[in-house]
Amino acid sequence: MNLLTVDPATIAGRFLAARRSAGGLADYPGDLPETLDDAYKVQDQAIAAWGRPVVGWKVGRINPPLSDRYGADRLTGPIFSAQMAGHGEAPDCPVFAEGFAAGEAEFLLRIGRAPPQGQESFTLGEAADLIDAVHVGIEIASSPLGAINALGPVAVISDFGNNNGLVVGAAIPEWRSSGFEQWDVTTWVDGVEAGAGRASGFPDGAIGAARFLFELMARRGIALQPGQWISSGAVTGVHDARPGQRVEARFGDGYRVACTLRPARPEPA
Repeated sequence: MNLLTVDPATIAGRFLAARRSAGGLADYPGDLPETLDDAYKVQDQAIAAWGRPVVGWKVGRINPPLSDRYGADRLTGPIFSAQMAGHGEAPDCPVFAEGFAAGEAEFLLRIGRAPPQGQESFTLGEAADLIDAVHVGIEIASSPLGAINALGPVAVISDFGNNNGLVVGAAIPEWRSSGFEQWDVTTWVDGVEAGAGRASGFPDGAIGAARFLFELMARRGIALQPGQWISSGAVTGVHDARPGQRVEARFGDGYRVACTLRPARPEPA
């Protein structure tokens, strides 16, 4: 039995209204979904009502004990905007000043071929074969709901996976033989190191995130498109930041990408 007493479309509409007004939400705007499937129903309604092209998908971790409770160790949400940034550039990226904001160091995988229709299970090799490029980058994690991460995966899924954009840095040449998943990665906020890690610390690494996405989307009946990005997970963890701060991600030997967070502005009526 679906335990939601506020329907997914209403919850989605409240999230979207907060995003359009660049405002904040003090609480989850309805009854917190009981299951990941219920949360994805809210997300589906929000994607349809937002009506903008999806340029990619973020994949985030669900850590124990919540991964045991929900039966999944990852989640996903749509990405609606992405911008390229060369070495030394730090484009402005909007975040919700009254909500949650962070910049996350991530490897960005570009889909080269759409997954075969009807295929719901992939090996890591099959998933890698569908990727045609890997870049360094930053996911702009932001939501009007300030407590989104504290409320857990169902809240994150409900509001576009807590995503508000992507900064795409340099491509990694010969990525399949580069060993990029073993690279040391660090995140810096206003010049202070906030975290460090490696993509290999995730289950099956960055390619495992792609495999998860391909399998989940097949079950959800959502067609992935060549050219869409997969933001494969916060390598160094999630580090809160504020509008006005500069977030820089450093990858391996010499790869850097940065952005400056700015307050989101209300959309014109």
